[in-house]
Amino acid sequence: MPRQNTSSAVTTLNPRGRKAAPAADAPDADAPTGASIAAESLLEDYDRGLRALAARFTSGLSPIALADAWADWALHLATSPGKQLHLTAKAARKAQRLAGFLAACAKHKGQAPGCITPLPQDRRFRDPAWQKWPYNVMSQAFLLNQQWWHNATTGVSGVARQHENVVDFAARQMLDVFSPSNYPWTNPEVVERAQETGGMNFVLGWQNFLSDWQRLASGEKPAGAEDFVVGKTVATAPGKVVFRNRLIELIQYAPTTDKVRPEPVLIVPAWIMKYYILDLSPENSLVRYLTSQGFTVFMISWRNPDAKDRDLGMDDYRERGVMAALDSIDGICGAEKVHAIGYCLGGTLLSIAAAAMARDGDERLKSLALLATQTDFTEAGELMLFINESQIAFLEDMMWDKGYLDTQQMAGAFQILRSNDLIWSRMVRQYLMGEPERMNDLMAWNADATRMPYRMHSEYLRRLFLDNDLAEGRYMVDGNPVAIIDIRVPVFLVGTERDHVAPWRSVYKFHLLSDTEVTFVLTSGGHNAGIVSEPGHPGRRFRIQTRAHDAKYVDPERWVDETPAEDGSWWPALVGWLAARSGDPVAPPPMGTPICDAPGTYVLQE
Repeated sequence: MPRQNTSSAVTTLNPRGRKAAPAADAPDADAPTGASIAAESLLEDYDRGLRALAARFTSGLSPIALADAWADWALHLATSPGKQLHLTAKAARKAQRLAGFLAACAKHKGQAPGCITPLPQDRRFRDPAWQKWPYNVMSQAFLLNQQWWHNATTGVSGVARQHENVVDFAARQMLDVFSPSNYPWTNPEVVERAQETGGMNFVLGWQNFLSDWQRLASGEKPAGAEDFVVGKTVATAPGKVVFRNRLIELIQYAPTTDKVRPEPVLIVPAWIMKYYILDLSPENSLVRYLTSQGFTVFMISWRNPDAKDRDLGMDDYRERGVMAALDSIDGICGAEKVHAIGYCLGGTLLSIAAAAMARDGDERLKSLALLATQTDFTEAGELMLFINESQIAFLEDMMWDKGYLDTQQMAGAFQILRSNDLIWSRMVRQYLMGEPERMNDLMAWNADATRMPYRMHSEYLRRLFLDNDLAEGRYMVDGNPVAIIDIRVPVFLVGTERDHVAPWRSVYKFHLLSDTEVTFVLTSGGHNAGIVSEPGHPGRRFRIQTRAHDAKYVDPERWVDETPAEDGSWWPALVGWLAARSGDPVAPPPMGTPICDAPGTYVLQE
């Protein structure tokens, strides 16, 4: 008998993690040659280039991912006659409700109680003018139609949850286009303004539109942003850049008290935007507030990456960011312990670094404060609409074309998530009502966007959002996994009530991953305005409660029920929490060797 080949095959993985063809020891007649590999690479680059070109016309949304979601919903709905009958009955009942509302309006000279109430966050129809005939009928008909489409796109048996969310979201976006609030002849507020101004609001609106278009075409910032200049009117806390590498500048802020706590504070902001959201105007600067309360504060200012930085990954941000900053602080202050504060994506990175430090016996951290930070991404809000294999591959091809994610592409995604507030209401206010943009420091900061390196953003989306590696113990640092449960220092965790980037229930999941004392704060406001919540800011409130490391789990809804709301800013609570975990005040440490004055040079990069 001929001798059989018993050599074992080796399974390899391609760059996206799928199994490649087995490689055997024996020569393969079909083995790729250098020429065929080059040709295959050229063809793959051709495909990527086409997808990158398509992404420019879709705002980075994958048409295949959208079509997949629509097909899943449409096919399941088509094979669900019971659901169809239910929707038909729903439509009949809504038509009956609208007819009853019309009859009531006819009987009471156009005035009648509404038959449907807008959602709490829907502010389009709050003006009393919407209660007058015929605008009340228009708004009620639109809201009934919107509610019916929500019924139609949800609750279809067999549809994947993400596909259902995508279809519901897409239907809502399309319906918003036809909202009566968006058109001058169906918006009573616009009609009243036109009557008051003799139509000048349309002239002013046209001027606003031309100004915005000019600025967009030339790459300028929105009107009014020029009044908020980095280093002059915002980011003005005095300090020095005391360390710089390829990725960060480390700012040490000047002390403002005779004595300070011995443990310095390191703030790790997100690199998705400029750092100075935590040092805006003097009256709402978290940096100034902390220094005024006797803390030595350091802040990381991230470099704005370009095409040369395409291969910077999450490990680079951890090593050259958090760890390099801690090493520099060690050399300047000689402090054994550091309070670390992370915001948004910076907080996620800080959590990874803290877990790796705990695993490796590095005990330099005294405490962690995580602001609007997610460590478990299973409930990461409407951003998850854009997180699946097809969508991430599409984004990767778009970034591959340039080496980074452009600021406009990133801003566009966030605007779509809040289209009512950031697109339609702005268009009505500026272009139909003729009102100028009222720029403030937070809006100016929001317009000062940054880019995201190709490799880092791909790793972030895949390892955290798509695969949830950090929460499930698969996130690798230096060849070994890290786990949040290894973090044993006390944690101050902040969520915001109206956060569309890091929903507070998602932030709250830190309780399920940790085995340490956690003080959770739920504050009013959104992802940015809820964090910039200085004392004296009107209308602010927060809830706070501490859970011991060995306490039983309390779910978020019960937590809200059991935790009373307090008026005011949560910043004093943070200061009190840090002070209780700090040593007695001492003389301020020396300033590090200055490289340049704060705010440094990286924050000025366009």
